[in-house]
Amino acid sequence: MNISLIIGWIMDKLLGDPLWLPHPVVFFGKAISWGEHRLNRGNHRRLKGGVLAVSLILSSYLLTWLLLRYASMVHLKSLSLATLIAALLIFFCLAGTTLVKEVRMVFEALERGLDEGRRQVARIVGRDTSQLTEQEIKKAALETLAENLSDGVIAPLFWLLLLGVPGMVAYKMVNTLDSMIGYRTERYRQFGTVAARIDDVANYLPARLTALLMVVVAGRPQLISFVRRYGSKHASPNSGYPESALAGILNCQFGGTHTYFGEVIEKPYIGHHDRPLSTDDMRRACRINLWAEILMVILVALFHYLTCC
Repeated sequence: MNISLIIGWIMDKLLGDPLWLPHPVVFFGKAISWGEHRLNRGNHRRLKGGVLAVSLILSSYLLTWLLLRYASMVHLKSLSLATLIAALLIFFCLAGTTLVKEVRMVFEALERGLDEGRRQVARIVGRDTSQLTEQEIKKAALETLAENLSDGVIAPLFWLLLLGVPGMVAYKMVNTLDSMIGYRTERYRQFGTVAARIDDVANYLPARLTALLMVVVAGRPQLISFVRRYGSKHASPNSGYPESALAGILNCQFGGTHTYFGEVIEKPYIGHHDRPLSTDDMRRACRINLWAEILMVILVALFHYLTCC
């Protein structure tokens, strides 16, 4: 497992999400969209959405388990085919590098103009960006960076540690479901309820672990009380923890009212120092993300090494 983990993590650092390589999340998205268009109508939408979510999650786990089991029977010199496939799947499930690049591109776009910054941040957030100010764009990018550290890096590694590569892939399906149908809008309020609750459960421990890792690598353990104070105020039961950790580290304020799919969503404020954000803040946030990610990889690898000895 450790060989696959290291290979997969290094691939993510070197490649990110290359456009030329078919990504499993694209297929996850097509399956979710296909089911949503056919089931999100008429009566019993909550039940139908729940059946779709559970079916896709279990299918992704089972198919991955079967693939790795049969691949383990094929050996390529010193490594089994399963080791290489596991490394590739781990690479696909990690999304740290691409988001960091996207956040940097948001700040670079803002230097060229407000409209360009709005278009760039729209690539990584679900809210309406057409009326965002420069500071709101920067906040949106950094909020997404903190949340993605949990959803895109720490949580997949957490489920890798608990349930192996099949669990990691199943978590990726959970996260994709939530990102597509887990919104509290009129269209998805009933149909996406089960998917959203499953995502809440799957991210409960990883989100808090992410915040802890962030304050540890920042050398600011005193911020744990800040995270406890503001983390639970977020509309999401989990997103507030990594966001509050980053807000505490940067001594800034996140949150506020935003528009999603034409509907106004109220989000509580995290932090009290509503100061202007700068490119230096973005660079610092990216460093925190990287070191938190490295620490988590070390912890997972160490756990597997100790349990295998």
